[in-house]
Amino acid sequence: MPKDWSGSRLDLHLHLDIDVAGGRRSGLEAALRAAVREGRLAAGTRLPSTRGLARELGLSRGTVSAAFGQLAEEGYLTTRPGSGTTVADVPSRAVPPARHQGPASAAPRHDLRAGLPDVSAFPSRAWLAATRRVLARVRPEVFGAGDPQGRMELRAALVDHLGRTRGVITTPDRVVITSGHYQSVGLLGGVLAANGTSAVAVEDPGHNLYREAVRRAGLTALPLPVDGHGARVDALPRSAGAVFLTPSHHYPTGVPLHPGRRQAVCGWARATGGLIVEDDYDGEFRYDRQPVGALQGVAPDHVVYCGTASKTLGPALRLAWLVLPPHLVAPVVRAKREADLYTETLGQLVLADLITTHAYDRHIRAARLRYRGRRELLLDRVAAIGGLTAHGVPAGLHALVTLPADGPAEHRLLAACARHGLALRGLSELHHDPAGRPQGLLIGFAAPSDRAYPRALDVLCGVLARSMPG
Repeated sequence: MPKDWSGSRLDLHLHLDIDVAGGRRSGLEAALRAAVREGRLAAGTRLPSTRGLARELGLSRGTVSAAFGQLAEEGYLTTRPGSGTTVADVPSRAVPPARHQGPASAAPRHDLRAGLPDVSAFPSRAWLAATRRVLARVRPEVFGAGDPQGRMELRAALVDHLGRTRGVITTPDRVVITSGHYQSVGLLGGVLAANGTSAVAVEDPGHNLYREAVRRAGLTALPLPVDGHGARVDALPRSAGAVFLTPSHHYPTGVPLHPGRRQAVCGWARATGGLIVEDDYDGEFRYDRQPVGALQGVAPDHVVYCGTASKTLGPALRLAWLVLPPHLVAPVVRAKREADLYTETLGQLVLADLITTHAYDRHIRAARLRYRGRRELLLDRVAAIGGLTAHGVPAGLHALVTLPADGPAEHRLLAACARHGLALRGLSELHHDPAGRPQGLLIGFAAPSDRAYPRALDVLCGVLARSMPG
């Protein structure tokens, strides 16, 4: 109900768009509130009398009086007996735009980034069925404040699942649920720094995001070289109080830690009291044999095992877990409480149900079959180009392809891929110091849907073929 009102004594003209669907009084309040916020009614402006405004708008005087009273209580208007009603001085009527605009959220045309699962294959029906079962049996307290350590149902389910699938030896009281692997690394880094550790060894090359998380926790990140047998644990710096490893499937080269080195690093931890932080990166996805068991099962009192649902289900769930030596449980739980109190509860209970009903196992088996075929197709297409070398065992969600010395520079190849709508990562950013190190591409084969993946490969291989020498 757009209206122009004029008070003859004040010669005030103002357009109000009053929506009476929710009630005449509410509509008038909303219209006046908006006029003040937007600056159309300036501070100090004297409004018409309730009688005059009611007559102009076709409302009752009681409705206008009640609206003025409500806005006066909210601080938008000032009412003084004998002086009428004026607009109060309301600061920041208009909300200023953010100075920093975040990165564009539009999805790439062809998503071949490493470490991302096919979220189009998320087990929606199983998740919905599990959610219904959970909601049918939970007590109301579930919707109250949660436990910083995580729900016992999920911790107990994980103990069983990790024991039979990854060889992890633990009990529910040694498991802490976190809001993603990134938080797990940050919590551990903070606890280590608070306990007197000043430096930790991290694989080189390795995940730069988690390397920075360690540094932000106040620790010095010392590079630990990696070769064809995994991390060079014989080169562990003397000053390192802990070492962060991806022993089952190294990120990004894709090689598992050699059995002799697994024994050596466990011996180092026992002899020095150092801590091994095991990121079980892609531990569920080995395609040619049973996955290598977790390092934690060899030295449970010296290894922190880190797992996540991000690659098996989806990163949006923000569900991860730490399996800790006994002496770290209390400080990590305390750090979790200080970070964000607790991880959301309902998702924990649904995941626990998926695990205990074995729907989680079935989903992983189906994904393993699908990803194995995608990896084989990728390697066949890359091998046909020539000049490129693929690395790593048949596992994980990506393949590392290194470039020939006389081939295109990595940054130019990435730029060419981007121009064709391809999103993928380069190897250089994962080195502590990329100068003189091999260049390459990390090509993820899991993120596109089954329908989109062949087209993404066509585009990628077209760019690679045109870029290679000869």
